Amino acid sequence: MLKYSTFTKLDDKEGPFMLTPQQILSSIHEQVGQFIPDVAKSAQDDLHNHVKMVVSSVLSKLDLVTREEFETQQAVLHRTRAMLETLEKQVSELEKTFADK
Repeated sequence: MLKYSTFTKLDDKEGPFMLTPQQILSSIHEQVGQFIPDVAKSAQDDLHNHVKMVVSSVLSKLDLVTREEFETQQAVLHRTRAMLETLEKQVSELEKTFADK
């Protein structure tokens, strides 16, 4: 049985991150290889190639972004939130100023 740790690694500096599709395929291949005897190596290779094609097909249909692109968008979001909070404070102060007049 595949375990969650197969697909996720913990890195103290960056926190959890996902493995690449190639690393996932390699891990699955290693685990399947442990259960299949040497006699069935050609069947194992066929299975590996089939699984690789299926996983690649599924991944290509998903709308995925790179880690770098995700982090860039996350930084933009943080800056936008900070600007929004500043603008909300300014509006609140202006409303208070006009309410006092």
